[in-house]
Amino acid sequence: MAYHSQGEVIYWKFQNYLPAHSEYIGRQFSKASGYLLDITPAESAWAGYKDWFIQNYNLPGYTIEVGLGENPLPLSQFEKIFKDNIGILVLGATLI
Repeated sequence: MAYHSQGEVIYWKFQNYLPAHSEYIGRQFSKASGYLLDITPAESAWAGYKDWFIQNYNLPGYTIEVGLGENPLPLSQFEKIFKDNIGILVLGATLI
């Protein structure tokens, strides 16, 4: 899991790589956080840790975009981000 700070969205797919259970796990993360599960936009492909990880290890990888607004995000968003993501972290420890 790679965390970034913009958008309240979870990116799960890289090109045509489909590691076993990757979409299922992404949907569980989405349910736990309330974040949208989406495919990485073409202009962002090849740009992150998730893409490298999926390509090299053929295992599920995710970019989780937290918070909304202008970066750096204000500290006032911390509590919401924490509450949104604690379920992802717990699931990540058990599903992956």
